[in-house]
Amino acid sequence: MTGWGYFLAALVTFLLSHMIPARPAVRGWLIGTLGRTGYFAAYSLISLVVLGWLIVAAANAPYVEVIPPLTIFRWAPMLVMPIVCWLAIAGLSIQNQFSFGGLGHRSFDPESPGILRTTRHPILVALMLWAVAHLLANGSLSHVILFGLFAGFAAMGMVLIDRRTARYMGSDWRRLSRNTARISLRVPRPWPRFWVWLAAFAAYAVIFHLHEAVIGLSPMP
Repeated sequence: MTGWGYFLAALVTFLLSHMIPARPAVRGWLIGTLGRTGYFAAYSLISLVVLGWLIVAAANAPYVEVIPPLTIFRWAPMLVMPIVCWLAIAGLSIQNQFSFGGLGHRSFDPESPGILRTTRHPILVALMLWAVAHLLANGSLSHVILFGLFAGFAAMGMVLIDRRTARYMGSDWRRLSRNTARISLRVPRPWPRFWVWLAAFAAYAVIFHLHEAVIGLSPMP
């Protein structure tokens, strides 16, 4: 299978891999079977594998220009990806009862929410920024569909998850979330630990180094 059919198969698989585990009954059963850490680790691994497949499928779809390939747009991923890596690592480094991620052992303190003061959804904000930056840099129809879908998925996910979590927490929602934000420009308090910055830098360096070998395109503008 090649071309648009290959892209469609990857796209449908990606959507199903996120929609099915998100159903409360399925999610509860998976967490009960794998444990919370095991569930998030397996979910993250599968998501990365399917995401890689989808990116390759989009690159091999027939080229239909939507956004002109201007050099200035190719700078967007270079400037945004360090922020994306930092948000993702910071989001994974803590416990997050409001959204995805939260593999860390540091318990949530509503008085000092850390990165959650900037956004309750650091993983989704990272996904949205990644998508928008790469949409500008890769303006073919398949990439506009791909990255536009990711950006929309992340933005809508933040709203839906907040509503679901507020219903689940009930009267505790206002107390626990009072110093957090869906998305804001407020600085984290306290700042993520130093190892988070090192891990984010290392992640960016690895992504930059492997980008051409894995994706087939140099990340340089």
